[in-house]
Order: sequence, then C-alpha cells, then structure tokens
Amino acid sequence: MIDVTLLGTSALLPLPDRALTAAALKCAGHTLLFDCGEGTQTAARKAGISLMTADIIALTHYHGDHTFGLPGLMQTMGSMGRIAPLVLTGPAGLHDAMAPILTLAEGLPFPVRLLSLPDEGLRMDTLFPGWPPMARLTAFPTCHRVPSQGYCFSLGRAGKFNPERARALGVPLALWSTLQSGQAVRLPNGAVQPEQVMGPSRPGLKCVFTGDTAPCASLTEAARGADLMICEATYGQDDQADTAAQYGHMTFSQAGEAAANAQVKRLWLAHFSQRIEDPLVFLPNAQAYFPGAQCGRDGLRITLTFPPDA
Repeated sequence: MIDVTLLGTSALLPLPDRALTAAALKCAGHTLLFDCGEGTQTAARKAGISLMTADIIALTHYHGDHTFGLPGLMQTMGSMGRIAPLVLTGPAGLHDAMAPILTLAEGLPFPVRLLSLPDEGLRMDTLFPGWPPMARLTAFPTCHRVPSQGYCFSLGRAGKFNPERARALGVPLALWSTLQSGQAVRLPNGAVQPEQVMGPSRPGLKCVFTGDTAPCASLTEAARGADLMICEATYGQDDQADTAAQYGHMTFSQAGEAAANAQVKRLWLAHFSQRIEDPLVFLPNAQAYFPGAQCGRDGLRITLTFPPDA
C-alpha cells in the first residue's frame, strides 16, 4: 500500500490558495518527499502530513521553487530532536547546489547525506530499515532548461507463498516469513531459496513524479503503466506550446498526451502557472487525450493498493 499526498500545485511562486508543487509518499510508516519549495512545511501541515521523519527528499532540479524550503525544513527537523540521517538526492550538480543550502541550515544534529541514485535505482531498505524489501526509487532524465530528473517509486509484490511446498522442504514455520521477504534460509540439509516456495511475481504499484519537463521519451518509458502519474502542466492553452517548449514545460494537452502514451491508470496535473486562476477551465484540453485526467489540488490524497489476485 502507498499513500500519496499532493502538497502543492503552483509553479514559480506560492499563491494564497496554491502552494508550490511537491508531494509526499508514505509506505510502511516511512516518508519520501518529492521537491521542497518555499512553504512546503506549511503545505504539509495543512494536509496533515508530518515531514519530520522523512527519510529522503528527492529533488527534480535546483530552481528555487523546488528547493528553497529545504533550509527551514531541516532546521525544524533538528529543533524537533531528529538525529536520524536524512538523504537528499537530485540530478547532476547535487553537491554544488546543496552547498549553500547546507550552509544556511548549519548546526544540524543529524547527518545529511547527498546521494546520486544509481541507474538501476535504489532499494529503499538498503538505506533505511523498515521499508518493504521490494520498494525502489528510480530517477529518469527529463527535458528542462537545467539538469533535471523525474522519479519513479515502485513497490513490487512477491508471488503467493506455498505452505505445502515449504513443509515438504522441511522449513520450520518460524522461517516462513524470511522466505516471504525474499531471503533464503539455511537448513541442516541445505539452503532453501524463496523461488522454491513462492509463485510468480504479482503486479505491484508504481507512482511517478515528473518535476519540470517538456514532453520526452524518457518520461513516457518511465511512467509506462503507472498507477499514478503526477505531471507538470504549466500552461493551459494549446497555443502556448511554443512557450512551453522554450522554458522546458508542458501544456495541459501535452500532459494528457504523455499520460495516454504511457498508458498510466491515473493522471494528476500540477505545477500550474500563476497566471492560471482556475485550472479546471483547461482540464478538457488534457481530457481530450486522457479522459480520466484530474486537476491536482493542494492536499489531494490517494491510497494505492495492490490489485486483487486473478
């Protein structure tokens, strides 16, 4: 199960009723934050989300509307007694971009680790015990004016456990959970591997956060089949496509088309220009390509659950 909360939907500057675009993902009692612009703490509080124990903050790029909330958030974490490490990840230039941020937030009582994600993605439990073993965060390149990347969070699901097979192999009941978690167990007559007692993998869950980007093939591929895609839609009108391309953004129609091409299950639009007073006016432009498109709103929340077994 994954809980996703859209903390804000604005681009460039926070508005009275629209915080800067960010999202919080919770899984198994752990939290992952996508982007952290000015006012993200306030947006999270309004949404009833605590960021104080967030394990990792995934930055799509280093423009201020995606990063200027970091010093304040980290100082609040410290004042609340945090001692557990915090991981910051982002695209190329992470260390240089975070140097002034960390200077502003100096004196923290917890370590901050800067981490570039490997190409194959990060198994979350390798950094933070307690994340499900099949939870993975992967970055993919996006098309913006500066180095940028989006993120794909996936939660895999093992096949069904076969208790009869486990008994036949002599596995004690106390060790069944070890095999179910994907680890081998050692018995006097040899090791038993998980695949010996587990059926084929079942469909898992997938959530994609695009950050700022123009349409690109890497986004389509990364988002393919996602249960939820949170996609930037800075410009409402189709005749703004040239402007969107110039600044590395998308129109509502382009976001809808990207979701349709990726065959996602749900699309939330976000990162609306401050010139858009009511995003719902332009929603039909996205729905022409992806009928189920929704305009994101601050505090919008969903719980994604595994599909039922066939």
